[in-house]
Amino acid sequence: MLQIRDLTHDAWGRRFLDRASVSLPPGAKVGLVGRNGVGKSTLFGLIRDQARAGDGEISLPRGARLAAVDQEHPATSVSLIDTILAADEERASLMARLETAPPEEIGDIYGRLAEIGADRAPSRAAEILSGLGFTPGDLSRPMAEFSGGWRMRVALAAALFAEPDILLLDEPTNYLDLEGALWLEARLRKYPHTALIISHDRDILNRSVDHILHMHDARLELYPGGYDDFERQREERARVEDAMRQKVEAQRAHLQSFVDRFRAKASKAVQAQSRLKMISRLPPVSAAAREHTAPFILPSPEKPLAPPLLRLEDASVGYTPGQPVLKGLNLRLDLDDRIGLLGVNGAGKSTFARLVAGDLASQGGEVWRDRRLKVGWFHQHQIEALDPEETPLDILRRRLPEASEASRRSRLAQWGLGVNKVETTAANLSGGERARLLLNLVAMEAPHLLILDEPTNHLDIDSRRALLDALNDYEGAVILITHDRSLMELVADRLWLAEDGSVRPFDGDVEAYARRVVERARQAARDSDARATTEAPEAPPEAPPPAPPRARAPTGNARRRVEATEAAMEKAASRLAEIDAALADPATFTGDPRRAAELGQARTEAQAMLDDAEQAWLEAVEAFEALKA
Repeated sequence: MLQIRDLTHDAWGRRFLDRASVSLPPGAKVGLVGRNGVGKSTLFGLIRDQARAGDGEISLPRGARLAAVDQEHPATSVSLIDTILAADEERASLMARLETAPPEEIGDIYGRLAEIGADRAPSRAAEILSGLGFTPGDLSRPMAEFSGGWRMRVALAAALFAEPDILLLDEPTNYLDLEGALWLEARLRKYPHTALIISHDRDILNRSVDHILHMHDARLELYPGGYDDFERQREERARVEDAMRQKVEAQRAHLQSFVDRFRAKASKAVQAQSRLKMISRLPPVSAAAREHTAPFILPSPEKPLAPPLLRLEDASVGYTPGQPVLKGLNLRLDLDDRIGLLGVNGAGKSTFARLVAGDLASQGGEVWRDRRLKVGWFHQHQIEALDPEETPLDILRRRLPEASEASRRSRLAQWGLGVNKVETTAANLSGGERARLLLNLVAMEAPHLLILDEPTNHLDIDSRRALLDALNDYEGAVILITHDRSLMELVADRLWLAEDGSVRPFDGDVEAYARRVVERARQAARDSDARATTEAPEAPPEAPPPAPPRARAPTGNARRRVEATEAAMEKAASRLAEIDAALADPATFTGDPRRAAELGQARTEAQAMLDDAEQAWLEAVEAFEALKA
C-alpha cells in the first residue's frame, strides 16, 4: 500500500533518514515509534508531500486517498454534524448533484449512494462524535462555539468518518481523555484501510496495531505484532548481535595474537600476512546501541504529616456563586494514597484538582487540610504558559536565586536537559523537553501531594516508563488524571470517578471502567441507529419507482461460495498462527536470524491473505443473504 525506497532527508543541519526503506502491507495498522525528536512528524510531512526528500521515493497506489489530522478544524458557522458529513467528499458531491441532475441520471446517483451506505451516514457520524465525547445536543451547534481542543476532536472525527485509504494520525490521544482514548483504541482495530499512527500510548500500540515501524538511527524497521512483541524481538536481536560481536572479537584477537608473535619471523611471514588479510575481512559488528533516558527526580517529603492530608465533608465548588460544578464531596486523602481520577471531559476533574491544590475556594461544606501541606500541581496549561523567550536556565535562576550557576546547570542535566538545551528558548524545546522540565520543577520542593493532570502528553514511551519508576519511588500522595491506561493501572491504588456533578469512589479497576466506557459507546451507537430509523435528517428528491419484483434466484452457488471462502479464511488464520508461534520462540532468533527475517516477511504475507479472505467471505455472505431475501 505505502512504499518507501532508499529515502534520504536532511533538515536543520541533521540527517533524519538515510536510505531508509519499508513497505506497509495493505490494510495494516502500523504504530510509528521512536524517541522524541527522531523525525516521526518529519516523515509524515514527506509522505504528505509537504517537504522534499533529498533522495529516494515514496509511492502510493494510483488514486489512493490520504488524510491526516494535524490541526484543529476551522471555527466556522457550519453545524458539527454537517461538518462531519461534508468530510465524505463523494457522498457530499452526489447529494449536491441530486439537486440539479436530469431525471435520467437520478437513478444512477441513488444507486451509487446506496453502494456507499449514504443512508447510514448521519447515524455513523453521530456514533463517531459520541465516541469522542460530543453529546446529541452538540450536533447542531456551529463549529465556532467549540474550543480548540474540541475542534481537534472534530478533525479526528472527520478523518475517521471519511475512511481514507491511508490514515495518518500524529499522537491522536494527546487531546483525548481516557474515555475517548478507549473508544479510539477499539475504533482503530476495525478501521477498514491502512493506518499509520505516531503514538507513545502503550495500550494503543498493543491493542490497536498489528505492526510496529521503528524509526531510529535514520532508518526504518518494520516488526510484526504490537509494542510488547516489538520489544521482545528487539531484545532478541540485541542478544544475537552481542553474541556475534563477542565471537568476531574473539576471532580477531586470536588472529592478531598470531600476527604479533610471528610477524618478525621469516619462516612465518606468509602465514602472518594471510592472517592480516583474514582480520581485514572480518565483518564489523558494533555493539547494540542502548538509548539512555534521563530519570525524573521526584523527591519524597522530608517529614510525613499525620493523616489525613485533606478531608472533604459535603463540600461544593464552582466558578459562579450558587452554581457549583461539583457538590456533595465526601472524600479523604492520606499520605500513602495513590488516586486515579476518572471521568469524561467536562465532568469536573480539573475543577476538583484546583480545589485540592488550593487554587479554587469551596462554595459550601467543609474542606479541612493540614496547614503544612505542600502540593505540587502539574497541568497542561503550564506548558502553554511558558514564556517562549525564556530558557530552562532563566527559569531555574528565578526559582533558585541563591544557588550557584554550576548547581543550576547540574540540576538541569539531571533532569535530562544537557548543555545544548539549558540555554535553548522554550519555543525551541520539544514538547517532551518542556513537559520534563515542568514535571521536575513542580516536584522540586518535595511536596506531600502530587497532582498530575495528563503528565504523559508529549513524553515518549521510555520517558513514560521513567516517570512510572519515579512515581513508584515517591513516598507522598498522588492524584493522577491521565488517558494513559498503563500508567493509571500501575500507579493508582484507588479510583475516584467524576460524574453527575460529584466525585465518588469507583468500585472496580481500570479494566472494569474500560468495559463500562465501551458498553456506553455501543449503546450510543444503537441509539443513533434507532434515531436514524425514526428521523429524516435529509430529504433528497423522490427516487424513481422500484423495478417489478424478480423471481427468487437460486442460492446454491452462493452458499457454496460462502463455504469456500470460509475454508480459505480458516486456512489463512491457521497459517498466521503457525508463524506467530515460531516468532514467539526465542530460538528462532538465536538459531538462524535469516530464518527469523523470512518468517517476518511470511507473516506480512499471511496477514494480507487473511485480510483478503475475510473480505471475500464478507462479500460472499452479503451476496448469499441478498439472494435469500
